[in-house]
This record gives sequence, C-alpha cells and structure tokens, in this order.
Amino acid sequence: MSFSRALALSSLALRPRAATRTCYRNLLCAPLATQSRAYASKRKERDSKEGKSKHSPVVSTENLVPGSQRIVAGEEYVKAEGKMKAIVERFRKEVATMEMRASGRVTPAILSPVRVMLPDSEGGDAKGVRLEEVATVGVREGTTLLVTVFEEHTLRHVETALYDAKLPGVVPQKVDARTIKIPMPKPTVDARQAMLASAQRQAEDSRVQIRKQHQASLKKGKYAKHSPELDEFQSLTDKYLGEVDKVLVDIKKSAGAK
Repeated sequence: MSFSRALALSSLALRPRAATRTCYRNLLCAPLATQSRAYASKRKERDSKEGKSKHSPVVSTENLVPGSQRIVAGEEYVKAEGKMKAIVERFRKEVATMEMRASGRVTPAILSPVRVMLPDSEGGDAKGVRLEEVATVGVREGTTLLVTVFEEHTLRHVETALYDAKLPGVVPQKVDARTIKIPMPKPTVDARQAMLASAQRQAEDSRVQIRKQHQASLKKGKYAKHSPELDEFQSLTDKYLGEVDKVLVDIKKSAGAK
C-alpha cells in the first residue's frame, strides 16, 4: 500500500462511522487510473508491433542478381551494346542479301549494301547515303536490275558506288543520263565462292568495328586499371564477335562450303 493511501486511511479513523464507511469504500474501490493507462499504453504498443510484423511485406529473393553478375558499367555500357548490336544486325542483313543472290533470285534488295557518297552542298566532306535515297531500283525480265536516279548529277556517284561495293556479279552499264542497268548472271560455283569471300571481308570489317567500339567506350569511361567494368566490356565484345562468327558459319553452311 502506498504512503499516500495509508495516510488517507488513518485520517478516516477520526471521522464519524457512517461517513468513514462511505469514504473508506470509495477509496478502496477507486481504480488505479495511472497504472491502467500505463498498461493500456504498453498493450497498444505491443499490438502495434505485432500488427506490423504480421502485415510487413515479404521480400522475394528470386529476382536478386549476384554481385558477380551485376552490371555496374552504367550508361556507357548500354551505349556500347546498342552500337555493337547495330553492327551485327547490319552484317546479318548484308549476308542475307548475298545468300539471296547465291540462290539466283534477282530483287532490288541485292543492292541494299550500296552506299552512295555525295559531295556536301556546302563544300564539306562527302557523306554516304543509301541507294534508295537517290534512286529507284527495279527488275526487268527477272534477270536485270534497273537503277534510275532522281537527279542527273548524281548518276556518276551512283555508278562509282556500285563499283566500290564490289558485289559479286554486279557490273553496272550506263543506259542514259539517268539510268543504269545491271544484268545479273545465274549463280555459278565461282559466284558462290566470290560471295563467300565477300562475306568473310565484311565479317572482318564488322569485327574491327566492334573492337573499335570497345576501345572507344573504355577510353570515354576512363575506368580504373582493375575495375570490374573492364571485364564487363570484354564479355560484351566477345558476345558480339561470337555473333558475327555465327552468321558467317551459317552462310558457309547454306553455300555448301566447309
């Protein structure tokens, strides 16, 4: 019993019996408000903690990536991957065109690798554009390609581009001031070999471009000598070099070469 309650009880002894009985009963029956509030506060705190633990979100580990596999090179890595992928895709399209020619089908797509170098109108360096940007390409009698330029002054640039492309069997012949015809011979064993040789050259060009992109990305990123980014870029380069090799292997198989 607390000191304050004992003092109150002792003072009751000096009062009349009826009043003492009433006050005594009220004093004994009075709730311990301070303790009740304390218990209630603790109970709410405990219930709150239990509620949080029951409804707390569960973190899944299925999508977590091990530190050894996490890419940390950032934006420069993404740019390099996009450019390397574009190099491989361009090589794949060129090879598909070669394969089409080797099959004997004559379509405008045969000339899709041609890039025409046009002089800058302001006297700057020449810029390469796709053939379809400066001319139309049609097929006559299923065996001859007809190239018709939009403007006469571009004809000599288109003719030069056709020669520079070094496409097997493509020998441009000028018809008039705006037209070039290209008779397409039926594929022979020699033509297939020339096609494979062209594919190998373009494959090597693609490899060189990928390696240059690799070096350019490292130089731009300025990574430390033993940083993990170096390994990531090397793995990325090896991946796309492997894709170039696979495209070349596939066309060799389709052409019957070993």
